[in-house]
Amino acid sequence: MTNSPEAPTPDSNPADTERVADAAAVAAPLEADEVRQDDYDPAVFTGGAFDRVVEPRSENRLPLGDGTWYQLAKGYVRVQLITTGFFFLLVLVAGLVAVFLFDLRWLMIPAGILLVILAAVLVVTPRQARSYGYQLRRDDLVFRRGILWQRIVAVPYGRMQLVDITHGPLDRGFGIAQLKIVTAAAVSGVTLPGLTQGAAEQLRDTLIDVAETRRTGL
Repeated sequence: MTNSPEAPTPDSNPADTERVADAAAVAAPLEADEVRQDDYDPAVFTGGAFDRVVEPRSENRLPLGDGTWYQLAKGYVRVQLITTGFFFLLVLVAGLVAVFLFDLRWLMIPAGILLVILAAVLVVTPRQARSYGYQLRRDDLVFRRGILWQRIVAVPYGRMQLVDITHGPLDRGFGIAQLKIVTAAAVSGVTLPGLTQGAAEQLRDTLIDVAETRRTGL
C-alpha cells in the first residue's frame, strides 16, 4: 500500500511543508509532451534551418498539433537546386546537339517533356523542402513531409535499431547531411534528407540515448 503525502495544515512545520512539496513534485508525472530540452541544445536544430513548416491551404490538411517542430537546413534547397539545374542543362545541351548536329528531331519531344518536369521540380523544391519537419516527443519522434501528398510518421524510440548519417561531396560543401532511422518494421523508417551537420550529429546522439533509456525501461 502506498501512502500519499498529506496536505500541510496551518500548524505544520515549514520544513515539513517544504518536504511535502518536494515529494509531490517528484511524484508528479511529466507534463511536457517532448523530450527534456536539457538533453539537447535546441539552438543546434534551429541554426541555419527554416523557421516555419509550410502546410497545405486546405482546411482538411493534417494538423501540426502542439510542440516544437524543427526543420531542414536552408543549404538543402541549394543542393537540390544545383543538382536539378545541372541535369536540366545536361538535357538541354544533349537535346540541342542531337537536333542540330545529328538531325534527330524526334528527340525534341522526350527532351522537352523531361525539361518541363525538371523545371517544375526547380519551382516546387523550395516550398517542398519547407514542408519537412520533425518533433521530439516524450515517447516517439514524429516526422512529417509533403504538401499535395502529406505523410506523418511517429517512430517510437524503443523501436529504433539504427541511426545512420550520410553525406556526399556536395552536401559537405554546404554543411548538410542525411539522417536515416531504421526500425524493427522497415516500412516505418524515416529519412531526414537535409539537416545541418551539427543537427544531424546531435539528433543521432539524442535518439540513441533516449532509445536506450526506453528499451531498458528507465
